Parts: sequence; C-alpha cells; structure tokens
Amino acid sequence: MTLSSTHRKLTLEEYLTYDDGTDTRYELVDGELVEMPPESDENSDLTRFLWVQLLNYFPFQMIAYKETEIEVSGRLARCRVPDLLVHSEESKAALAGKARATITREMPPPALVVEVVSPGVNNRIRDYRHKHTEYAARCIAEYWIVDPQEKQITICQWVEGAYTDRAFQGGDRVISQVVPEFALTPDQIFGLQV
Repeated sequence: MTLSSTHRKLTLEEYLTYDDGTDTRYELVDGELVEMPPESDENSDLTRFLWVQLLNYFPFQMIAYKETEIEVSGRLARCRVPDLLVHSEESKAALAGKARATITREMPPPALVVEVVSPGVNNRIRDYRHKHTEYAARCIAEYWIVDPQEKQITICQWVEGAYTDRAFQGGDRVISQVVPEFALTPDQIFGLQV
C-alpha cells in the first residue's frame, strides 16, 4: 500500500525523519512511502531460521534482522529493508554512532542481503527484478532470493559490475562466496531442519 498525504514526493532526508506516530514500517520507493505489511508465518519462520544459521558464521551484531535499510538507486529516493542483512566490516563501522540504521549511498555496502519472496506476482517481480537491479547497483557481494513457492534459493553473486545468478533446489548444497562454510540444502531450509 502506497501512502501519500500531500501527493508530493519525499526526499531521502524527509523519509529519514518521517514519523507518523505509529510503529508502521515503510520502505521508500520513488519518493513515496510504501507500507510493509506483516510477513506470513512461513516467511517469518524461514527468515528466523536463516538468521539462526548465519549466527554460526558471523557475530550477532553483524547480522540485521529486518532492521537495517539500504538506500538504493531509483527514479527518485528509495530505501529497501531486506529481511536479513550481513554487514561488511565497513558498512557496520559506517553506522557507528548514527541515530538510524540506514546505509546511505555514500556508505560502503553490506556483504549480503537476503529476501524471502512473498506470494503474489508483484512481490516476485520486486524481488527477482527490481531489488536484483538495485542491490547489484550498490555492489552488494551477494543477494539471496529465498523462494518458498518454488522451494528454490537463488544466489546472486556480484561479479565485474553485475550479478551472476545460480539457483539451488532439492538436495543441492547452497554455495555462497560470502558464507563458504554454509552447508545447507533447499530441502533442509524449507523443511526448517539441519
């Protein structure tokens, strides 16, 4: 749902100070506030499961669970809030002392972002196309697209200015350059078991 009370596009600075007095979470898309609806129980379980798994490889303070946003390129101001984010040392350091966990374009990118695809055509387009382009433009080393409908995990690795994608299904071990020790398969992830 897009919200616009004045029909005027917000700048990034206005978005960063926006407060409607509620705890509603928004993304900024082309200058407009887009309300982020609650996730399905299945998607929430998958995100928490992956968060717990990533704790085996990274200190907890390096992993953001739906709380750090990333300024990305678009026609107008845009910020995305990935389901999971693993900081690079540089992106974590850049946020030190900041009042808001927003990785702006001037800051180094995180190492990894993870999006769990919600049902619906628009959600699929957003995760597979729009965010794919936006995260690649930020030079984020890896973008994981976790797709419960297809029971597939696509690892997008940033190589020479663009993402190279590899899809994993069934019993194939997910291969990541950011998390080389990661040894789970899509069957294990979607079955929420190790």
